[in-house]
Formats: sequence, C-alpha cells, structure tokens
Amino acid sequence: MPQAVRFVAIPILATVLYFGSAGRLDLPLAWVYVAVLVGERLAVAAGIDPGLVHERIQPGPGGIDRHIRALIFPFYSAHLVVAGLDVRYGWSPIPAALRLAGLLGLLLALTLSVWAIHVNRFFSPVVRIQTDRGHCVVDSGPYRFVRHPGYLAALGEFLFGGLLLGSWWALLPLAGGPFFMLRRTVLEDRYLRESLAGYADYAQRVRYRLVPGVW
Repeated sequence: MPQAVRFVAIPILATVLYFGSAGRLDLPLAWVYVAVLVGERLAVAAGIDPGLVHERIQPGPGGIDRHIRALIFPFYSAHLVVAGLDVRYGWSPIPAALRLAGLLGLLLALTLSVWAIHVNRFFSPVVRIQTDRGHCVVDSGPYRFVRHPGYLAALGEFLFGGLLLGSWWALLPLAGGPFFMLRRTVLEDRYLRESLAGYADYAQRVRYRLVPGVW
C-alpha cells in the first residue's frame, strides 16, 4: 500500500464508517474528530525519523506479536459504525459537555502519541529488536516517566475519541482494544527485558509501564 494511502487511511475510514452509519453530514464535533486525526498525522510526519517511516510501513523480520493492528481493527471499525448508528437513532447520546471533555482528552492523548513517536525512532508496530537500525534503550521525553507511553496514548485515544463521537454504546466495541493494548504492553516489556541490552536497568529506573504510581 502506498505511503500516502496509509497516511490518510484512518481519517478516511472514520469519515466513511461514521458518517455513512449516521446517514448525515451536519455533525460538527464528528468533523472535529476527523480533523484531529488528520492533525496528528501531519504532526507525526513533520518530525518522524526517516528510517522509522519504512519500519512502520514494512517492519523488519523477526520479533513477536506482529498482528496487533489487525487484531484491533475490527473493534475500532465496529466502534465507528455503532457511534454513527447511535446518532441516527438516538440510542444513548452523550451530553455536549462530556463530548468537549472527550475532545480535550483526545488532544492530550494524541499529543503524547506524537511525542513518543518523535522521541523513539524504534517505535515499530512489531515487537522486535531492530539490530538493523541500531536498536537501543530510549529513556528521554515521555519515556522518562513510563516505559510505554505510546500504549498509554492509544488507550486514551480509545476512550476520549469514543466520548467525542457522542455515543455511550459505541464505547462497548472498544473494549477489545484496551485488552490487546494491555496484553501487548506485558509481552513487549518481557521481551525487551530479555532481549534488549540495558532495558532491565532502565526498567529499574522507570518503574511503571503505563501509569505513574499505578502500573
């Protein structure tokens, strides 16, 4: 798949599934949601390591848990469809104030995601030791506070994006996403401890995987 298509795939998917299910286009906060997704991709493109672009599109060989995107995709798609249908039929609308809070939370989550990607040039969708790219421990930026800030950001995207789209029912299909993210966090943390030089010492310095003071 061409890089440009991958770049806009999620915003296009969100637009088609949500507005198609809603059966209308006059939904300003939903357009804000799409605009925020596009903005995140522009921010990532503005500072991403060139080698990481190729790694994220076509990861190198080896490693584990190579299909996390495919596992999460059905849950995210179902979430968009249910959110659109909820708008159409009025099953469980979310108050405007909470939707705006969802927008703020989503912006914070995506900001964390962009920060993590810019700092970590090994931010691959596959858990692997990137010896071909000089893989080493990254302990700057958000990695000073938690070991997996990208996964924390993804969890925030699930929750706050769901609120912004205005449907309580639409949060149910997202339950699979956090499950696979937490599973991925455990698998990656164990793999890096065993395989990446210096990671065990880093884990001693930065004690928490996702949330400071919690886990």
